[in-house]
Amino acid sequence: MRRVAWLLLLIFVFAIPWEYSLDLGEPLGNVARIAGLLTLLAALPALLQTGRLRLPGVLCWVALAVYLWFCCTYFWSVAPAATLDKIRAYFQEMMILWLAWEFVDSPADLRSMLRAAVAGSWILALLTLASLRSLDAAAAAQIRFAAYGQDPNDVARFLDLGFPFAALLTNCERHWPFRLAALGYLPVGLVAVLLTASREGFMAAIVAFAGAGLLLAQSHPRRLAAGLLVLPPAAAAFWFIVPSATLARLATIPSQLLGGDLNQRMNIWSAGWRAFAHSPLLGSGAGSFVAASRLASMDTAHNTALSILVGGGLCALFLASILFVLALRAAFSTRGPLRLALVTSLMVWAVASLAATAEENRATWLLFAIVAVAARLHNEAPEETTICFSSAGHAAPASQPAIHLAEV
Repeated sequence: MRRVAWLLLLIFVFAIPWEYSLDLGEPLGNVARIAGLLTLLAALPALLQTGRLRLPGVLCWVALAVYLWFCCTYFWSVAPAATLDKIRAYFQEMMILWLAWEFVDSPADLRSMLRAAVAGSWILALLTLASLRSLDAAAAAQIRFAAYGQDPNDVARFLDLGFPFAALLTNCERHWPFRLAALGYLPVGLVAVLLTASREGFMAAIVAFAGAGLLLAQSHPRRLAAGLLVLPPAAAAFWFIVPSATLARLATIPSQLLGGDLNQRMNIWSAGWRAFAHSPLLGSGAGSFVAASRLASMDTAHNTALSILVGGGLCALFLASILFVLALRAAFSTRGPLRLALVTSLMVWAVASLAATAEENRATWLLFAIVAVAARLHNEAPEETTICFSSAGHAAPASQPAIHLAEV
């Protein structure tokens, strides 16, 4: 049964990047929600069968504290119905942290998890590219493109998180089909990010590609040099593929940063700040940002810290800050290319969260799960973890027996 739960977990991870593109409606929901619930249903009997539960780490306990605090906000929420919906959603999003912690037993399992995440990002990128040629987009003269059912800013953020892991897999994969798939995601994902015309997504992509370039340079300097030589023709290809109006929107980044209203985000942030000032310590209730700020139902906070402040007050922000600091500490506790990939992904998330409510999606908690599991595996088996994520050219001999981690 544990094997079934593990396979379902991989499917769950694979579905997260493109989850909103396949929604079956209530009561089933999107594909990631279905996969997550199936994984949870398989996980419970698997644990009962073995009779053992892995001791949660500090990061897991703090994540649980964040969730329980959001549950408590229901009792003083200004929008109880919205808070109740958000509590249910948070459970479905945050449970990936516990599932990964429990069922990822070895560095090879973690690498399989990263493969699933990058494969899911591939699907999201291809769906975004397909939207460029859709009849609806042509009829509406669109300049922003995204996979069906997805928000362009969310698409860009999800794609950005895949770049450091794709570069890591490019280095450590032992078989060329996997290595080629990881390397191929970098240009395809970048084109998809440009098609979204997401300004915050583009800035996060710069951070992601800086980390990815360092990863490739550390282990394959010649390959990176060859990649630099193909940048001019690649840029020309981007110029012809990406519509000029899309690139023009990205070109407004400097003016928006220097004196713009950030696409009306300043007004939203001002309203959110007033809502926070009304209940600074305890917040107005999870998921109550729109109601507390008196905004239109379609609006969101467009800032992770502000969203947490309005929903859970300073108490929630304190817990969330501890969670992020612990994640950074966990990433730095690893070594080599794995450390660089994890730190880069957290920096990408931090940049994206400045203009997005990133705590409200599964990709965020998948990232924290990957970081937590990587730190645990490095602590349990540092040599095996280092070898697993080292350059393929420096891999351990094939005849060397695999090391199996004992279950905790």
